[in-house]
Amino acid sequence: MRKLLIVYILTYSCTLINAQEIITLKQCYDAAYSASSLAREKGAYSEISSIKQQNISKGWLPSLDLNGSAFYNSDVVDLSVALGNLPVPGIAGAIRPMPHDQYKITLDINQVIFDGGAVRGARGMEQAEQRVNEKQTETDLYKLKSQVNTYYFTIMLLRRQKELVSIYHELLDKRMRSVRSAIENGVLLRSDADVLQSELINLDQQLSENDIKTSSLITVLSSLTGLKIDSSSQFETPVSAGADSAGLNRPELELLDMRREQLSAGEALVSSKRMPKAFGFATLGYGNPPGSNFFMDQFDTYYIIGAGVKWNIFDWNRAKNEKQVITLQKGIIDGRKADLTDNLNRQIEMKKSEIVTLEKLVISDSALVQVRKRITASAESQHLNGTITATEYLNILNNEKQALINSEIHRINLALARVELLNITGKEPE
Repeated sequence: MRKLLIVYILTYSCTLINAQEIITLKQCYDAAYSASSLAREKGAYSEISSIKQQNISKGWLPSLDLNGSAFYNSDVVDLSVALGNLPVPGIAGAIRPMPHDQYKITLDINQVIFDGGAVRGARGMEQAEQRVNEKQTETDLYKLKSQVNTYYFTIMLLRRQKELVSIYHELLDKRMRSVRSAIENGVLLRSDADVLQSELINLDQQLSENDIKTSSLITVLSSLTGLKIDSSSQFETPVSAGADSAGLNRPELELLDMRREQLSAGEALVSSKRMPKAFGFATLGYGNPPGSNFFMDQFDTYYIIGAGVKWNIFDWNRAKNEKQVITLQKGIIDGRKADLTDNLNRQIEMKKSEIVTLEKLVISDSALVQVRKRITASAESQHLNGTITATEYLNILNNEKQALINSEIHRINLALARVELLNITGKEPE
């Protein structure tokens, strides 16, 4: 029987622990990223880039073009006229004039031998564009952190406020029983009970309002993250280690660096346009006359093979102007990065100042709460002895309650401020 009891206790304890699922801020971040439609963009960009890379690589493959034509020439070369004056009998009649109509079907093949780095430059440009697109997605996803922080810490604060209000509701309820006993003994007036009862109703309203707000925020956070969060879920206060360490790791800064790299890739692509190009070509045909044999008036096959070089030795400074534009664009990006860095550093200093202020408030809150508790304890005995009214007692009790609530607000706001400092620097809580 004893063994069965132990097994039952262990089973019940495990069930209770599982029922109160622990939710962490990092878990909410990751879940919000995964649940967002933006997260699927990364896979799409990777697939798009892969397809583009395949197309770019095919620039080294030969091109095949099938062509056909039929036309009629009003005037053609007739060598019989020119050869008729030669002292060779019958030679003019032996040479037939060229046909006026011509027909041909050809398969033209072109093969790049040297492209001056055009394919390599296009591939580098595409890779840079992919990195920019993926980092832009990360930057947009990073904004979700602020939303998660707001809901996460507000829920924590509302829950802690509910705990405190519930405690004071229980204290007032016990106090009400003592007051009723004192009224029956003629020590206190009926109005004292009415004052306490009105405060109990007020606390009930606060608890009801708190439940509605908490439930609404949990629903929103669940929708944002895709996690199954309910009233039994426990929110863990994050550890903000490394918040004071130097260095910025914001995705916006990385995005600007990648945009600059993209411009450099574009600059290399512009340079490739001025490089010489070498290519080979071949034509496989069937026509009348076949190829350049204009004296053969019948259909036959033929082929042409060859190689060529193309070099744009003067482009009217187009490439130079394009590079100048890229240089100006790089300057714009450098300026934006400097402004963003300065702005983030200012935010860091302001947030650090806020943290120092909240740390001092949390320390002083502890002393203030102890003083308020002593004042309330003294007021309880004074009220029972009839030396102060119920209203005066409630005012003192509310001061203690407000001191406790303010203490929790400062404590949770301190945790939020430390997390926000991590977000500004681009780091994450543990």
